[in-house]
Amino acid sequence: MEITLLGTGNPLPDPDRAGPSTLVRAGETNLLVDAGRGVLQRLAATGLTPMAVSGILLTHLHSDHLTDLNDVITSHWVFSPAARPLRVWGPPRTEEVVVATLAALAPDIEYRMAHHADLTWRPDVEVREVEPGDVLAVGDVTVRVGRTDHRPVDPSVGYRVEYDGVSVVLAGDGVPCEELDVLCSGTDAYVQTVLRADIIGAVANPRMQDILGYHSSVEQAAGTAERAGARVLVLTHYVPAPYTGQEEEWRRLAAEVFDGEIVMGDDLTTVSV
Repeated sequence: MEITLLGTGNPLPDPDRAGPSTLVRAGETNLLVDAGRGVLQRLAATGLTPMAVSGILLTHLHSDHLTDLNDVITSHWVFSPAARPLRVWGPPRTEEVVVATLAALAPDIEYRMAHHADLTWRPDVEVREVEPGDVLAVGDVTVRVGRTDHRPVDPSVGYRVEYDGVSVVLAGDGVPCEELDVLCSGTDAYVQTVLRADIIGAVANPRMQDILGYHSSVEQAAGTAERAGARVLVLTHYVPAPYTGQEEEWRRLAAEVFDGEIVMGDDLTTVSV
């Protein structure tokens, strides 16, 4: 199984980092976890087309995690040679988001169908709203859904992707909680969005201070990985984005808590497990 950090950025636009999105490749299955800005450009850099996406797993419905959902829907539709559904899984209200996205795309859909005689079908998006405890089958891959704590964003979920005896947990945003520990138990790799509490805590801005309460710090993510017995901790969605040469500081903070392998990097960083 391969994990590729398609986008490691945060809500602030960054010329070097796309918005939050992670690609999991397992056999013939290609799963997008979240769909932040620039996701398809980064996907193209992996050699995959939108049609190769087996489905999208949304961890929660914050805008930065689904900014380019519309682009994935449109590209998957327009470039497919025949009608085929795009599967989207996410927490309650995902259907609402997809319906609104398709409504916003309505003029574009009409224009393209009027222009291309062979494009005789509309985008087909199959939405399933998931709850903690659900188990999904995607090709040969099993996906287990667990609760995460990103309140007041509620519900939010994480996913445990299992294939050929290997597992990876992708938790999205949130702080440590018992349910996340259960989802991560014994996993090979744990992917977590993180912030530097020491840096954010020094910013005299109430909106920055607010994010401390519902995002894992580097140390908290490392603690979850340590309790789970994970082999690899993968850090992503950095707040603030580390500048060149600062990455070792982030790893050192995690290593004070977690004894396993620690991975962080730029967009397109890939880990095999």
